[in-house]
Amino acid sequence: MPAAENQTRTGVLGLAAWLLNLASRFPDAILVIMARFCIAAIFWRSGETKVDGWHLNDTAVQLFQEEYKVPLVPPELAATMSAIAEHIFPVMLVIGFGARFGACGLLFMTLVIEVFVYPDAWPIHGVWAVALLLIITRGPGMVSIDHWVRRRFLG
Repeated sequence: MPAAENQTRTGVLGLAAWLLNLASRFPDAILVIMARFCIAAIFWRSGETKVDGWHLNDTAVQLFQEEYKVPLVPPELAATMSAIAEHIFPVMLVIGFGARFGACGLLFMTLVIEVFVYPDAWPIHGVWAVALLLIITRGPGMVSIDHWVRRRFLG
C-alpha cells in the first residue's frame, strides 16, 4: 500500500510540478503586451464617449458637472483633461512609446476615479491598477518602441 500511495502522490505532485514549471516559463512579453492592449482599450473607449470628432461633447461636461464631480477642478477642464489623457496615454501603451509614463498617467486617473467617482468599483479598478503596475514595474516588453530605443541607443 505505501508504494501505491507514494506513486499516486508522485503522479499528482508530478503533474502539479509540471504545470507550475510550464506556467513559470510563460513569457513576460506576452503578459505585458496583453496588459498594454487591454487597459488601453478600456481608456480609449471611455475617451471616445467624450468627443465628437475633435471636439469635446456636451455630454462629457455634463457628466463631470453632475455625476463625476471631481473636486478642485472645474467640470469643463476635468472633461477636457480626461478626454485628452484617455486618447494620448492608450496610444502610448499600444505602440510602447513612453509606456511607463502613460501607465503612470492612467494609474493616476484610476486612483482619482476610485477615490472620487466610483469608490464601490474597487474590484474593477484593482484589476486596472494591477495591469498598469505590471507595465510600470516590468516595462512595455520586447514588442515596443521603448525596447527598440533602449537596445539601439543605450546598448
